Amino acid sequence: MTSTASPQIRAFPADAEAAASRAAPAAGAAPKISFVSLGCPKALVDSERILTHLRAEGYELARKHDGADLVIVNTCGFLDSAKAESLAAIGEAMAENGRVIVTGCMGAQPEEIREKYPALLAVTGPQAYESVLAAVHEAAPPAHDPFVDLVPPQGIKLTPRHYAYLKISEGCHNRCSFCIIPSLRGDLVSRPAADVLREAEKLVKAGVKELLVVSQDTSAYGLDIRYAESPWRDRQVRARFYDLTRELGELGAWVRLHYVYPYPHVDEVIPLMAEGKVLPYLDMPLQHASPSVLKRMRRPGNQERQLERIRSWRAACPDLAIRSTFIVGFPGETEAEFEELLEWLKEARLDRVGCFEFEPVAGAAANALGAPVPPEVKAERKRRFMETQNVIALRLQRAKVGRRMPIIVDAVEGGVARGRSKADAPEIDGTVHASFRRPVRVGDIVTVKIDRAEAYDLYGSVT
Repeated sequence: MTSTASPQIRAFPADAEAAASRAAPAAGAAPKISFVSLGCPKALVDSERILTHLRAEGYELARKHDGADLVIVNTCGFLDSAKAESLAAIGEAMAENGRVIVTGCMGAQPEEIREKYPALLAVTGPQAYESVLAAVHEAAPPAHDPFVDLVPPQGIKLTPRHYAYLKISEGCHNRCSFCIIPSLRGDLVSRPAADVLREAEKLVKAGVKELLVVSQDTSAYGLDIRYAESPWRDRQVRARFYDLTRELGELGAWVRLHYVYPYPHVDEVIPLMAEGKVLPYLDMPLQHASPSVLKRMRRPGNQERQLERIRSWRAACPDLAIRSTFIVGFPGETEAEFEELLEWLKEARLDRVGCFEFEPVAGAAANALGAPVPPEVKAERKRRFMETQNVIALRLQRAKVGRRMPIIVDAVEGGVARGRSKADAPEIDGTVHASFRRPVRVGDIVTVKIDRAEAYDLYGSVT
């Protein structure tokens, strides 16, 4: 089960303009599609796949709803706040265009959408690529037969050119009490290792320098297909978390692991990080630390054992950065249980932490597990949690002052490059701000000497 996150909109692909300018159909001949992508990186990958198919069929991509032949909205339905944002995006598309197809997690329960917007062209669930394409074909038929040279080899990407999300599986076999992802996206379905590696290789050849590995439960990869082997280059590779990570580490790009459920075999990848094969970074959503709360969440409950593992990981790989997310105000959470979480946090000294107030999700078992925590108590606990973490984060950040470290550049403006260290994932972690005197471009990996630190951001200069 992955962490909760605020939806983010990416309305136009980063490389779509370049792709659309090559071998484009005659003016007015190809239908134009406006696209909105909401939610987590897994949903973003779904959006990229749909856009890649549409561009291969000759569709053009519009920057605005107004004037497009239709609009596709890829929704998020994990939390009520995400549903509200999805409904607002649909409403905006209906107001500006009127011809709208809805897909994504919220589409798995279409009644609420249809009740508010009965005139939608179609509503499909997550990962329903064929249904989306069929709806597009019916509403705006393609102008001509597809030609694969209408898209770049790596497909259409909604991220900047220098990094890309790599989805290795769909669905989840866990049954966390606060989560409805399995009912929206189904049980775990892993991709063959060779398919993942071929996609990763194409991305690296196209200039991607950072691969962000995502799924609902990354460390469960391959369980559903019994870790089956598939042919890759001159050998067979098992669909297993360690084996796939090892092979990705040979492609020459940064490899960042997200949504890693703390199974025992996660220990096996730490040596790969220590050797520099993959980034020394683990995104591991732990959600809480009180054994009683974790039991109600249906999560692993031995956090003392987890502390021991974290210590052993850091002993083997001192540069390891651990990111996690936690939920405060879970139904029935007592002050004593919350204090257990704070004490565990002080012991664990995690590098990057997100905190969310519990939000009931329709259909989740957690809603009936205990008395709701009052909103003002949830807000106060979140504040205390983040104050505790900020002290920890600032201490860890200040230890980096004086060090030289590689930074991947995300933006350049006014003589300052903004980028990320190996400890920072895009959009959720910190930023490194570095002045420079020699030419620096977006996508470069440069060495930066750190001069100053804040709880989240670092400041320095390119050497």
